[in-house]
Amino acid sequence: MSKSDTHMNDDLLVKYLVGEATPAESMQVQDWIAAADENRVHYQQLKTIWDQSLQIAATRNVDEDAAYARLQSRIKSSPQNGAVVRPMFTPKWASIAASIIVICTIGYFAFNYFNRVTIVTLQSQNAVVTQTLPDGSVVTLNAMSKLAYPKNFKGSTRQVRLLGEAFFKVTKDKTKPFIIRVNDVTVKVVGTFFNIKSREGKTEVVVQTGIVKVSKAQNSVTLTPGEKTEVVKGSSNLLKQTISGNLYSYYVNKKLVCNQTPLADLVKALNQIYGADIVIANPKIEQLPITTVFKDQTLAQTLMVVEETFNISVERKNGRIILK
Repeated sequence: MSKSDTHMNDDLLVKYLVGEATPAESMQVQDWIAAADENRVHYQQLKTIWDQSLQIAATRNVDEDAAYARLQSRIKSSPQNGAVVRPMFTPKWASIAASIIVICTIGYFAFNYFNRVTIVTLQSQNAVVTQTLPDGSVVTLNAMSKLAYPKNFKGSTRQVRLLGEAFFKVTKDKTKPFIIRVNDVTVKVVGTFFNIKSREGKTEVVVQTGIVKVSKAQNSVTLTPGEKTEVVKGSSNLLKQTISGNLYSYYVNKKLVCNQTPLADLVKALNQIYGADIVIANPKIEQLPITTVFKDQTLAQTLMVVEETFNISVERKNGRIILK
């Protein structure tokens, strides 16, 4: 089943209907319903079938004997040319018929639900984890992240779901796009290298190679190498930005590549990587550009290079590192 650019299956819709979907899955369904009128119609059709099956099951508790007595009374009081009119179903058979309808309706969904594609969950905990997916794509999860993907990719797309941060090296397949869902953002690619980070209500997508399409609600943006976009929770704005260097994949290759990178950007990356508290006391040096590569260096070694490059002072006070 394919509705608009976003794909959905009835198994997940049923989980949503019966209240078994996770918050992330519920958001996925809600976004899908809002994405296109045909999605909304399809969902309403499933909901109608589901609600009717529940109503049928509920009506089995009515007083069937009384209903049958009323039916018999009406039959007797309305003879048709003296003919004897017999009801097609007795209450017992009406009940059985209703049960069959309920069983068939629920059974259809249950069959699909319990025979759904096997989902594999990869969780990194406190360490970086690298995993090869069924299509040969390689994913590196940063600490405290989670990836859910099918044991085997089926259908016309390769879909996964991400919580946290991951670097993707997607195997090229033009016939089967690779789709990542992260919160309420959809990232669609064919074959490329890129990083996705979703923390504290903000989702960032940075492209290293290839072309990546990022979508939220009705808005989308196409990114090429050296570009990124940030999506803030509660907003559907997708702004394209150019990056200088590579500060986003240190957890993958232990390398910080600076190419006319502003000092403020490097400081931000160092704080995230080392859990440091570095502040720039002098606003005049925030945009000073640095071009170098830091490879497997300690925070102290990196700060020494910064100090010598810009001829600035590095002070340490109460756990804070001050650049000025």
